[in-house]
Order: sequence, then C-alpha cells, then structure tokens
Amino acid sequence: MKNAWFVIVLISLSTWAARAQEGFTLVNGQLYPYTLDGCGDTLIVASLDDISVSSLRQFGSDEEYRRYRRYRLYAIKVYPYAAQAVRIFRETAYVTETMRDGQRNRYLRRLQGELKDEFADPLRNLSKTQGMIMIKMIERELDTPMYELIKDLRGGITATYYNAMGRLFDHNIKEGYQRGKDPILDAVLDDFNVSYDIPKTGLPMGQ
Repeated sequence: MKNAWFVIVLISLSTWAARAQEGFTLVNGQLYPYTLDGCGDTLIVASLDDISVSSLRQFGSDEEYRRYRRYRLYAIKVYPYAAQAVRIFRETAYVTETMRDGQRNRYLRRLQGELKDEFADPLRNLSKTQGMIMIKMIERELDTPMYELIKDLRGGITATYYNAMGRLFDHNIKEGYQRGKDPILDAVLDDFNVSYDIPKTGLPMGQ
C-alpha cells in the first residue's frame, strides 16, 4: 500500500469535540500535529513514508522457503547498488539524449571512472547469486537485458566480453529478466522497488 495516510491514535478516542484544542507534540525527536477532544484524549496525525505490504506466501518445500529467505537477504544487500544503477541509467539516457557522439563518449568515460572508484570494491565482493539478483533487479525495472544496457553505454565489444564472462558464472546477460522462470526470485523482487523517475525540474541537457 503506497502513499497511504495513517492515523495514529495514542489514546482511544470516544467523542469528537467541536472545539478541540490543537498543537504539536514531540515523538521520537519529531514534531507531529495533534488535537485534543473534549475528554482530553489525544489524536496524532502523521504522514509516513511509502511502504510495501506483502501477503504471506506458501512454499512447496522447506528448501524453497530457505531459498526465499536467502534470496531476500541477498536482495537487501544489493538493493542500494541496483537502485543506484537504475538512477544512473535513467539520468544518463536523459542527459546524453541531445549530445553529439564525441561529447557523449567523453561523458560516459568520465562517468565510468567515477563509478569504478565508488563501486568497484563492494561489487567485487558479491557472490555469484548476489550478483545475479542485482542484475535481475536492474533488468526487471528497465525492461532491458543487461547485455543491451552495456552495449548501449560501452559498445558491442564490451557487451560481448561481459557476456562471455557471465557465462563462466552461469549467467546469460542476453536473456534479460523473465518473470515466471524462477517464482522464488519473482516473489523476492516483488518486494523491492528500484524505480526512479527524472525529477520534474529535470537535469541539465547536453549541448
């Protein structure tokens, strides 16, 4: 359930007074508006961040349940990197849309250097399964196989190289995310939102 408004009742409310008192109260270091009814009961109203509510799942075996739990732990670990990657792909596509080829290539080389400095070490320490889950998160959101994403940013030769490397670890980055191929993975990814929209104010466009 997203963008929901929650009413937090600290003390049960019996009747609403027409002339309730209003003010602010401090809860866990944050100020929240409140009203007092005629009986002195307090009603606090707060807007909480987006949340995801998932139904309980049933599994065919203990092995499936254990794999689900393992995938969830891995997804939690790689989620920040997947979300950052989606943001970078979205913004890069937007910023370079009107760039000439030479200008776009220079921009991408600079971006590559910055990303290598920031992510090379933590990504190098991911396991094969953790890397797979991160890739599927990205492919699922962008609806594009990783091979095509790399090809667009780095060229066909680089994409082919990474596809060959992926094959060594049983990854085929050409096939993309295919819902239904692994229902356990589907169930895990359904709980993680890595979407990103370009801000309404936009980003500086290439000249």
